[in-house]
Amino acid sequence: MSDVTSDVTVAPVRRRVFVDKQSPKAYRALVATAESVRAGAEEAGLDRKLVELVNLRVSQINGCAYCLNVHTRAALQAGDTAQRLGTLPAWRDTELFTPQERAALALAEATTTPADAAAQEDAYSAARQVLTDEQISAVIWVAIAINAFNRVSILSKHPVRPIPAQ
Repeated sequence: MSDVTSDVTVAPVRRRVFVDKQSPKAYRALVATAESVRAGAEEAGLDRKLVELVNLRVSQINGCAYCLNVHTRAALQAGDTAQRLGTLPAWRDTELFTPQERAALALAEATTTPADAAAQEDAYSAARQVLTDEQISAVIWVAIAINAFNRVSILSKHPVRPIPAQ
C-alpha cells in the first residue's frame, strides 16, 4: 500500500436546497400549472386513474421516489389496484390496461424520453387510434407537469418517510 496522502479536500455533504421552498413563487406557479393540467385532463374525459398511471409511469422512468410515493397513494385512492400498479413497469406485457391507458402510457413515455423519435411516432399513431386530440394534448401536459415535479423532488432530494402500517 502507498503512504501517499491525497491533496483533495472533501467538503462535508450538505443537505440539498429544497428548490420549492427556496423559490416559492416559481413553485406556486408550477402547482397552478399542474392544477390547470389536471382540470384539462378531466375536461378531455380522462379519468383520474389514467392520469395517475401517467404520473406514476413518468416518475418510474425518472426514478423519483417522492412522486412515486405521492402518486401511488393517489392512484389507490382513485380506485386503481395494487396488481395494476405493481405491474405498471411492464404494462406492455400484460392485459391489465385498456387500449386508452396503453396509448396514454406510450405517449407519456415518449414525452419523457423525447430523443427516441421512432417511439414518439409509434406513440402518436397508437394514441390517434383511441384518444381525441384533446386527450392527446392532456396526456402530454400531464407528462410534462409530472416531469417538472420529478425534477424538483429529485434535485431537492425530498424525503420519503415511512407510513405506519394500519
